[in-house]
Amino acid sequence: MPRRNEYDVTDRINTTDPASVNGEVNRIFLELYPNASTHLLNRVFRDLARLLAGDYPGYHACDTSYHNLQHSLDVTLAMARLMDGYERTRERRAELGARLFRFGVVTALFHDIGYLRKVNDTRHKNGAEYTLKHVSRGAKFLEDYMNRIGMAELAPIASRIIHFTGYEKPIEKIDVPNISFRLIGSMLGTADIIAQMADRCYLEKCRDRLYPEFVEGGLAARNDADHRTSVMFRSVEDLMLSTPRFYKSARARLNEQLGGAHGYAGKHFGGQNLYLDEIDKNMQYASSVADRRDLSLFRREPPKLSEETLAIV
Repeated sequence: MPRRNEYDVTDRINTTDPASVNGEVNRIFLELYPNASTHLLNRVFRDLARLLAGDYPGYHACDTSYHNLQHSLDVTLAMARLMDGYERTRERRAELGARLFRFGVVTALFHDIGYLRKVNDTRHKNGAEYTLKHVSRGAKFLEDYMNRIGMAELAPIASRIIHFTGYEKPIEKIDVPNISFRLIGSMLGTADIIAQMADRCYLEKCRDRLYPEFVEGGLAARNDADHRTSVMFRSVEDLMLSTPRFYKSARARLNEQLGGAHGYAGKHFGGQNLYLDEIDKNMQYASSVADRRDLSLFRREPPKLSEETLAIV
């Protein structure tokens, strides 16, 4: 049977459902640290669901259709798997432990929180307008949030780690206290790339959801008369036909700047890296579509997040 559109690379975990991903992350966590508590993990999953549903003081609901709940949950699941793979690697330099595993989950869950608009924001009509600075906005949110959940000592580090997912700062210039936090940052940046590109509907989401976000964020042209200096794509066709080329640069980022952390996914799965396998399938199809220059060949239907899905877990 084909993999379901709302499910992860194993076709077991519904990545539109916070409770499903929360449960799987808890399972991984408790297998590694049997005597640890999942109380904090449960809380941060609830808080993310509330935030994106618009049920959190001071914030509008998520209005970006690409950088949405499913994306955040998918990245968090990948992050937990990478950390699990690392912990199960015999030649690792040092154990992460339960404290840093929780830290990794929190930063993954909220890595794109900078797209959310505050209720007093009267300048912006959509969170995608924050595209070019969403990481820095997310860093400010995380620093405050970490204090509220009892992880104050890690708050300044969280605000730096989140930059491993963006392009506002070169990865090699991100200041972290030690090699363990650089590893976590590398896994976070890796999870952000491999989770979205392995999504079964990644190509359709790029066409129908990411391009409109890029338009609002200044990375793509609204029309032929749009000459904003930040514009990188002149049309949706331009974006889609360049996707295989983008993956080449993404692979370089994964292998070089992010230290090949994607290999820990293979450790988690017992040898096979399901994320890279699914990305390869997507890129092979994208290349064939690019050759034919027919975007209608992208036919999968990305899942829509219902009110039931967004309910507080």
